[in-house]
Amino acid sequence: MIDYSKIESTSAEPEASSMIETFRAIGYSIETAIADILDNSISAGARNIWIDYLWKGPYTIIGIMDDGCGMSNKELIQAMRPGSISPLTEREEHDLGRFGLGLKTASFSQCRKFCVISKKDASESYWTWDLDYVNKEKAWKLIKYKPEEIDFLNQWNYLQSGTTVLWWDIDRLTKDTHTDKESSKADFFATIEKVKKHLSMVFHRYIEEGVNIWLRDRKIEPWDPFMIGFEGLQARPETLLEEGKVRIKGFVMPHRSKLSAEQYNYGKGPKDSWAAHQGFYIYRNRRLLVAGDWLGLFKREVHYDLCRIRVELPNNMDDDWQIDIKKSVARPPSRIREPLLAVAKDVRAQAVEVYRHKGKVVKRKLAKDEYFPFWEEKTRHGKRFYKLNRDHPMLKELLQNANGLTKQFEKVLQFIEETVPVPLITLQENENKKPHGQPFEGKNHDVVLEVMKAIYESLIAEGLQPEQATARIANIEPFNFYLEYLEHLQE
Repeated sequence: MIDYSKIESTSAEPEASSMIETFRAIGYSIETAIADILDNSISAGARNIWIDYLWKGPYTIIGIMDDGCGMSNKELIQAMRPGSISPLTEREEHDLGRFGLGLKTASFSQCRKFCVISKKDASESYWTWDLDYVNKEKAWKLIKYKPEEIDFLNQWNYLQSGTTVLWWDIDRLTKDTHTDKESSKADFFATIEKVKKHLSMVFHRYIEEGVNIWLRDRKIEPWDPFMIGFEGLQARPETLLEEGKVRIKGFVMPHRSKLSAEQYNYGKGPKDSWAAHQGFYIYRNRRLLVAGDWLGLFKREVHYDLCRIRVELPNNMDDDWQIDIKKSVARPPSRIREPLLAVAKDVRAQAVEVYRHKGKVVKRKLAKDEYFPFWEEKTRHGKRFYKLNRDHPMLKELLQNANGLTKQFEKVLQFIEETVPVPLITLQENENKKPHGQPFEGKNHDVVLEVMKAIYESLIAEGLQPEQATARIANIEPFNFYLEYLEHLQE
């Protein structure tokens, strides 16, 4: 043990303005920043949360108000202190906090001035962080100030308890905008729409349980990533890990043929893309942290669009899962990777089968179409040989567009044909030491889809109807192994 009493020490307090500027660079988007503020409201027991704004170009104010338990003056000052709660402190089960930094870092990331006003036991308290004042004083000092424009939050005067967070001097969003400029206004409203969609996803379980979140007096409806209750949804069995603390459940989304146009668009979610929403959804205390991410375990591929996996964590596993300050990143501990992989492989296989089944249906409908193998077996002098099929659409197009190089291509093809290692292949198959993989197995499939689309467009140009062109591709090797891609040909 070190005997600290015999060692010289000196103070090394962080310089206030530099540290706060560091907080500003953590990397919040406005939607993740507002979500972090809402965490505090929900932890405070709020049943209603109002988000509103006063559009004034560079002088715009954003307000977030709740009807939670509120704070006394002493509690508010503590809450305004950066690092107000240690991440090592054991939290109450319902607490959505992490580092005691959320309110401050989220607000600093978007604005240079923010005020928190709180009511508790019929008493109102308020304090403000003003970065210009901090820079001037070179000290961690709050000011007793609130902006006069709070009147735009109509409900505040009627609440018995609750908290309001006001942002102004919002330089990350409204700097260089103009109050009367339509493009500035349009950009701001588009951002607010993104916030609404993000909150509908992140807090969908709380909204479903009765927490009301209002944006300009319009209630935000929940977006359920798993489309519970929709026809065609396939739910996989739940897996429990870590003595039941971690719960994993896979879902295969309904195929588009089971959905109306409105339902299909609903499934696209806030990111407006089925592909962007495939993967794991990590929840901590029912609050969504990570939405649609394979956590480095798999690549995002179009035929896994129907695959979504819910992972539920308690709030005492933050260190294990490396939850970041923004509560938007999670990394599974090594001991959980294998079970996660096993669940994911099961759900992914089922998701692909849904697409593949639809592809087989298309293929059966037009089964009279000619099959185009890449290789053909030929006999020469009583012996077997293998020859590339010159009528295969890919080879046919290549040779037709060879631009005077047809003879050279033919020579190369002939050498490939004459050197196919048939004896070695036969030996390996007979000994069955290693199973033979299907074409492009374990490789990036983007090239497969790209070539399929190119051939599809060529067939359409030749006069085939979309269904005929799709069926033709289903009968071309190696695309017959990837029937799950057929319905993406027209995208």
